[in-house]
Formats: sequence, structure tokens, C-alpha cells
Amino acid sequence: MTDHAPHSPVSDDLAAAFQIEGWPVRGRLVRLGAAMDKILSAHSYPEPVAALLGEACALAALVGSSLKFEGRLLVQAQGDGPVRYVVADYGTDGTLRGYCRYDAAEVEAASQGFARPGAKTLLGQGVFIMTLDRGPDFERTQGITPIEGESLSLCAEHYFGQSEQVPTKVRLAVGVVQTDAGSQWRAGGAMIQLIAADDARGSTEEVWDRTRALFHTLADDELIDPTISPETLLFRLFHEDGVRLEDARALSATCRCSKDRIASVLASFAPVERDAMIEDDGKIRVTCEYCSTVYTLEPDEVVAAQI
Repeated sequence: MTDHAPHSPVSDDLAAAFQIEGWPVRGRLVRLGAAMDKILSAHSYPEPVAALLGEACALAALVGSSLKFEGRLLVQAQGDGPVRYVVADYGTDGTLRGYCRYDAAEVEAASQGFARPGAKTLLGQGVFIMTLDRGPDFERTQGITPIEGESLSLCAEHYFGQSEQVPTKVRLAVGVVQTDAGSQWRAGGAMIQLIAADDARGSTEEVWDRTRALFHTLADDELIDPTISPETLLFRLFHEDGVRLEDARALSATCRCSKDRIASVLASFAPVERDAMIEDDGKIRVTCEYCSTVYTLEPDEVVAAQI
């Protein structure tokens, strides 16, 4: 690839593969702008919690966009720390959503240092989980590893090393960037994996060491800078060897909630439980954990959903 390479049809809110010419290494790149801002702005998350969720969303898009089937990938982490639970839900149609459950006072206490608290500090002792959902006709498959390191990128590297024995390096970045439209949450992610045993350019170890060294120069601000195109970012890293972007696809912040879905869920509750949800004006109100949309239902609508 040269610095005059054509841009991909999508330049932001995208997931794409990249290939270093002649190297037994595959890579993926994710850039999230408006989609990330929509997900994180739906809640009044403390800054460290928003950053953790942003990492989870970028990671879910990195891994999920490589799937060869229609379905969903869920990236989850849960523990006994200030953040009880974080989940990012990626659909192979490019849709993305996520949320965190946390204790605000504990998060504030953990945020008193100079550095932003990372995954291990926020989640405490717990587990990192990746779940593949291919739909109702297939069983879900799930991999679980302990939470390792102060970022979800380290958790992911540990997961791939333990569960799939694939040498992997991951970089994730989340931050607020000033744009023409004002401040905006952005996230970015990149991943490289060793996929072959031998290569004409040298031994596997030499090739992997060189790739990791170049990958290590990738800075967080480069990953989230809206003025740096994906092609430019990759060119900066691997221009000496040649690199090309492939299969770029759009990502969007899209929640799958709906009034009908909410009614169906409520219909599965016992009548006494549903009666306890009815407010003084005779209606039932439910807030989606993901997008914060509030649904107002009549009790009769819930009963009708049982039919």
C-alpha cells in the first residue's frame, strides 16, 4: 500500500481486515465515532466506566467482524470490583450495543489516583467471557478466562492464548475528542494474530517479533483521531512491507429492544410480579438497560403478548 492508496468506502464507524504483504499475520482494525458516542452518551457513566465499556465495544467489533456466520458475539467481564458487569453485544450485521452495571461510590473511590483505573481495578477478581450465538437452531459456545491485566486488551490476549492457542496482540483506546460538532466519545482497536508456521521472509519468531515491535508503536491518540484515515494509520505502521485494507464494513449503534419485545418479556412473569410493576397511573414502565429508552405499556398489552 502507498500513501496514495484509495480510501475504503467507509472511513469511520468501521471494522476491517488488513493484510501485511507476504507475512503470516492477519490483522483487524476498528474505528468508532458517532456510534461510540451514541452508546456511551445513553448513560451518565463516570469517565472510567465509559472507557471500560468503550474498550469492550471496540473489542467485540474487532473479534465479531471476523465471524463467517450470521449471529452475535458477546464480550463480557464480571467481577467483585466497583464495576460488577460490562457487556458489549456485536451483531454480524454491524450493529453494536453495550452497557455497564457499577457502584458509583466505589468507582469514585477507585478513581482517586493520577491514572484512569483499568479493567482489573474496576472489575476486581472475576472472569472474561466471549460468547458466540448463531441463533436458536444452534447451541451457544462460550470461552471463559480469568481477568488478567489492567485493560481488556490484555484480557483478550490471554483469552486467545489460553482458549485458542493463537498468538495475539490487541490495542484498544477510548477517549473524548473535540470535533467540529463538539466533544465526542471515540474508540479504536487493532489486533494482529500469527496464522502460519513458516514464512519466506524469515522464521516465524522473527516475523512475529518484527510485527509486534511495529504494532507496539501504535499510539492511543492515533487510534481515536478522526483526522487519521484507516489507510494512513496502517501505512504509518507497515509501509516498509506493504499493507492493504480489506473488507471494510460499517458499524452502527443499534439496540434490538422494542415495545413488542418488552411486552413478551413481561408476559413471561407471574401475574403477581406484573401487578407489582403497575404504577399509580395504571401503566407499566420499563427502561432498556442498553439504550435507556423508556417503554410505557398498558397491562392489557402485556396480557395480549401471552397469546
